[in-house]
Amino acid sequence: MHNEHPQKLEAALYVVATPIGNLRDITLRALEVLSAADVIAAEDKRNTSHLLSHHGITANRLIAVHQHNERGAADQIIAMLHAGQSVAFVSDAGTPAVSDPGALLVQAVQAAGLRAIPIPGASAAVAALSASGLAAAHFLFYGFLPNKSGARRSALQILTGHPYTLVFYEAPHRILECVADLQAVFGAEREIVLAREVTKLFESIHRCSLGAALDWLNSDANNQRGEFVLLVSAAPPQTAALNADNERTLALLLEELPLKQAAQLAAKITGANRSELYQRALALKSAKD
Repeated sequence: MHNEHPQKLEAALYVVATPIGNLRDITLRALEVLSAADVIAAEDKRNTSHLLSHHGITANRLIAVHQHNERGAADQIIAMLHAGQSVAFVSDAGTPAVSDPGALLVQAVQAAGLRAIPIPGASAAVAALSASGLAAAHFLFYGFLPNKSGARRSALQILTGHPYTLVFYEAPHRILECVADLQAVFGAEREIVLAREVTKLFESIHRCSLGAALDWLNSDANNQRGEFVLLVSAAPPQTAALNADNERTLALLLEELPLKQAAQLAAKITGANRSELYQRALALKSAKD
């Protein structure tokens, strides 16, 4: 077993990535750290117990650290580190502190002058990106969008001109309305990759235009099941010409003025091309309606 003679670890917070589905997607180093750590801080103790027992590791001392108790737990963990103990932190799945609890804990540990040591491994965003076939040189990881459609569209509008692959996480019960909003804001032409249940038994990675995505989701109830990573292709070069500041200026003017005036005034303020601003204003307005 992995924990017969665990090596003594330095007193530090080990931020340990765990599998996102397939339990074998754990690194040798992660197994060593989990075996040797004095304390394992877990987002969900039941989940982590299952992972540990699968790999023959006895959970010496398991404590709960989740988004509701993260600040209080940080003080407890800092006291343990000061006492010379090693603490391994794991979230439910994947890499902690990335769209998951952990960032506040790491911040508090560092502020106390102690070390946080990354033990890298699975991440749903990077796994999906690697098998997406979207070839832009850059990607923007956004994580979860707002739950409500209005707020979601506002968040998406800020991202429309970015010349990067956009990476989102979405839950199954919101997938239809989220994809509808993606299409409304980004248009039907851009590509989307719907990566579902990554590394799990029913994994599927489907690529199509945003215009065809809802039809695919509705063609089979199974297509709407499971956790999603959504990847949207980068903005084509002409829309990328409108930078984020110009876009923000235009959006603010649109709230106060008719479309044509907003575009004219935005062109005067920013120096950007007036007809491009006008086209963008049309898109923003139709996305809002």
